Order: sequence, then structure tokens, then C-alpha cells
Amino acid sequence: MRKTPFLLNLISFIVKNPKSLLLIFPFVILSYGYEVFVVRDTMVYGGIPRSAGFEMTQWTRILRNEAYMVGYSDIRGNPLWVSYKLTQPSPKAPHLKRPDNFSMDFRNLTFIKSSDYTNSGYDRGHMAPNHVISLLYGKSAQEETFLMTNITPQKPNLNQKIWQRLEALELENFSHKFKAVWVYTGPIFNENTKKLKNSFWVDIPNAFYKIYIGLKEDGDLRTLAFIIPQTAKINDRIEKYQVSIDAVEKQSGFDFLHELEDSLEQKVEATIENSEWF
Repeated sequence: MRKTPFLLNLISFIVKNPKSLLLIFPFVILSYGYEVFVVRDTMVYGGIPRSAGFEMTQWTRILRNEAYMVGYSDIRGNPLWVSYKLTQPSPKAPHLKRPDNFSMDFRNLTFIKSSDYTNSGYDRGHMAPNHVISLLYGKSAQEETFLMTNITPQKPNLNQKIWQRLEALELENFSHKFKAVWVYTGPIFNENTKKLKNSFWVDIPNAFYKIYIGLKEDGDLRTLAFIIPQTAKINDRIEKYQVSIDAVEKQSGFDFLHELEDSLEQKVEATIENSEWF
């Protein structure tokens, strides 16, 4: 027998018992406050990224998952920023099978589907990486990386080559050099943005950024940032695309690490140094 969805049961209960709203409403308010003022702050470092402008294309809704959080744009059909935390994986962590399918996210107002990318010439590019999340956080967290709200159009030569190499570096190298590494990643768009041919909603990025914040045992931190264009060649050295966080902020339109003390924020965002990373 097919089960009635929970939401339909809840609506039916409220219709039959309208006074129940007096109990449900405070619960909703408290849950939302806990989400906004407590839980979300545990899934970023230095504050939730905020838009530096007022363009509608910079508007985001925050979608929290088990192991990563997204600033999602329904207007662009892209996650504009994704945050997740890296630690050194356990040697006993199982290497889970990659899920077969991508899933539509019910929180996505434009209902973007995996088929929107079919025969488009672009891969379904993960921002929170499947393999990294699976090793560190397990199967259910891995499956959430296949939600379409974590996906953005990437050229195959980028997604399957240099971007994949960078994701391998962060897991096999960066995570071993620090107590923890926080990551911000997302797309960058130019003024002549085109859309996927099968979708009115999905904008095609011009490039992608990654920001790494490495935390040492003594509380000191080091940063590393990249902007990699869709046109990157498969054999390019990753260091070729190293930039400052200031450069990422300028091109992405987002302000990162704004909760750090001002002088520290200015210092780390202007720095281009990789000796402690490579």
C-alpha cells in the first residue's frame, strides 16, 4: 500500500485541528532561529559569504546539507558558493561506490533536473566533491553531493582533468598539512553569460574559484586561492591559476572571511603564498 506523504498528513491534521497552529507556529519560529543563528555558523569559517553588490544575480538562498552548505541562486541555476570542511581522512574510511544518478532538489524553485545537462557539451560539475565527502562523512552525505543544487556546468576537460587534480590535492595533500581546512568554491560569470541549450535557468560559468583556509594546531591560519577558467588546458600546472582571495572576491562578487579581525582579514586576503601547501 502506498503511504501518504508526511506533508499531506500534516496539512490534513491542521485543517481538521486549526488550533494546532498555536503550537506549531512557535516551534517553526524556534527551529528557524536555531538554523539561522546557530547551525549555519558551524558550517563556514569566517562568516557566511555575503554579496558585495545588489544585483539580483547575486541573490542566494542558503541550503544546508549534512556535510556542506550552499548559497544557491535560482536566477542563475547555480550554487554561487559552497562551503565544506576537510580533515585528514581515516585510513579505515571505506571507498564508497559512486552513485549512479543525480537528483532534483525539492528546495530548488526552478526544478532543475539532470536531463537539463544531457547533450549540452558540459559535465555536471560537483562543487562539494563526491569522493572527498564520501570518505570524510559517509554514504548519506555523499548522496547529497549529487543534488542538482550542488551542480554547475563544467567543460569535460576542466571537470575531468585539472579540477579533479585539485580535488585530489586537497584530500591527499592539503588535509594532511593542517588540523582542518575550510573550503569555499563556486562559479564565476562574465557579462556575456549563456545558458545550457536544454534549460532556460542554468547559466554557464566562465571560470571557477576555490579558497582554502588551513587551520594549524596553534590556531594560526594560512590561505590559498585559485581561479580556473573553463578553457584551462588539461596539462596546465595548478599553480598557474593561483590568485589572492581579494581577486576571488572581485570576480565572484562575494565577501569572504568578513568576521575575522579586520587587519587579519586584509592580510590573508591579499596574500599569494603556497610554500606551506605544496
